[in-house]
Amino acid sequence: MKQVIFLQVLLGILCCFSIFCANAEDPYRYYTWVVTYGTRAPLGVYQRVILINNQFPGPPIEAVTNDNIIVNVINQLDEPFLITWHGIKQRKTSWQDGVLGTNCPIPPHSNWTYKFQLKDQIGTYMYYPSTSMHRAIGGFGAVNVNQRSVISIPYPAFAGDFTLLIGDWYKAGDKALRKRLNSGLALPLPDGLLINGLHKSSVFTGQKGKTYRFRITNVGISTSINFRIQGHSLILVEVEGSHSLQEVYESIDIHPGQSITALVTLRGAIKDYYIVASTRFTKPILTTTGILRYQGSHTPPSLPLPIAPTYHVHWSMKQARTIRLNLTANAARPNPQGTFHYGQINIVRRLVLANAKVKINGKLRYTVNGISYVDPTTPLKLADWFNIPGVFSLNNIKDLPTSRPPALGVSVFGLTLHDFVEIVFQNTEPTIQSWHLDGSSFYVVGYGDGKWTTALKKRYNLVDAISRHTVQVYPNSWTAVLVSLDNKGMWNLRSQIWSDRFLGKQTYLRVWNDEKSLYTETDIPPNALRCGKAIHL
Repeated sequence: MKQVIFLQVLLGILCCFSIFCANAEDPYRYYTWVVTYGTRAPLGVYQRVILINNQFPGPPIEAVTNDNIIVNVINQLDEPFLITWHGIKQRKTSWQDGVLGTNCPIPPHSNWTYKFQLKDQIGTYMYYPSTSMHRAIGGFGAVNVNQRSVISIPYPAFAGDFTLLIGDWYKAGDKALRKRLNSGLALPLPDGLLINGLHKSSVFTGQKGKTYRFRITNVGISTSINFRIQGHSLILVEVEGSHSLQEVYESIDIHPGQSITALVTLRGAIKDYYIVASTRFTKPILTTTGILRYQGSHTPPSLPLPIAPTYHVHWSMKQARTIRLNLTANAARPNPQGTFHYGQINIVRRLVLANAKVKINGKLRYTVNGISYVDPTTPLKLADWFNIPGVFSLNNIKDLPTSRPPALGVSVFGLTLHDFVEIVFQNTEPTIQSWHLDGSSFYVVGYGDGKWTTALKKRYNLVDAISRHTVQVYPNSWTAVLVSLDNKGMWNLRSQIWSDRFLGKQTYLRVWNDEKSLYTETDIPPNALRCGKAIHL
């Protein structure tokens, strides 16, 4: 009898445990995306664009922290193709990062399935093509990651969500732009700006008196934008996955690859108001508009387009002192700023990365510390995993700018897992730059004019800088960031000025340790594509 009771209790425990395990696994979201060419007229002229499931921009991913994302990408283009997940950290899974340093491209008329988890992230992100100049003609979309229901958000409740993908646009196709760049010519000023793939017809409707969350991303390939809404203030609440101090702004500058989230309360009269995006640092200034429509309104805006104020919000040291990462951030993972004070951590290595516009073999190229990056036919990640020689060498790029002649090469920094690194972006060009790091976020701690020196470290914000993954560097200036390299893998550090990246303004960080463990990195996926020297492995 006792044995029967014991077995019943044991079976009950096992049953409860199995139910717990079943419920403990994070949800899966499945997508099938067919990538094709199509015809659209974003600026009034019909041209070829990249569609995903016949949509331009592509379909959004609406998900929740820790969701597992499965995306089967069917490439119906006439060229190899990859999608990268901008700002998604790919924890332990750089295999899924979707750049040529980690993945073989998907051949035409074939498919490949991405599998990754939105591990411990919330916020406003995006995806886009990483191959060639495909990004210039579409294939991009939103990735919106919400907090789990059991975790509150550190800002007031809102009545609805609006996603705005804003960026510059060229009437010339990707192949024409690529041909121009390969011939040694820089790209001209874009032909216009778009909001969600439209020039002047995006409409967002809400009710008077209610507050709405605006997710705003610069999906352009070259141009900084200023964003504002006629007669309305913007309360900044999130920057690239980090909650910010809730300051109020009339307008906000958003540089290529950057995302913000702002709350807007509809306090005006019931009518239509202009949503305005205009280029920064360009002559002439390009402008596009949308409409914020109060429900029941049929009255067009009666005032001229709101002019951006003489001051602009820049992601600078000045802002870093006022917009700090809110310590009540709702990511499932503890906020690093709250668990370790980044300003008190010993820096184990400093990289001072100087970008430059150069001529190599008589053609326009861009370099980082003298090397203009060229993608090898074998992805760096495959070469590293299978110990394939002759693909890349570690630390062939120097930690500091050099006077050596510029050269083409495959530049890879070798770093150790959990290194705490200082990166200084030194902009030697008269144009604004935007830099993005895959796999990690960094604290933006300083900026300034001219050439960076160690004496300028005393100006760093070592207390409450915001954590993000993309940062601008002003003309002939510098920006400094601190990053904890806590994610093993091969990670692309690239210019978000896409023509510059295409012509070599990028490099890779190999974050590694000698421990082979699923706790630090997953094994190579069974479906991994093979190419180059890895094709028969």
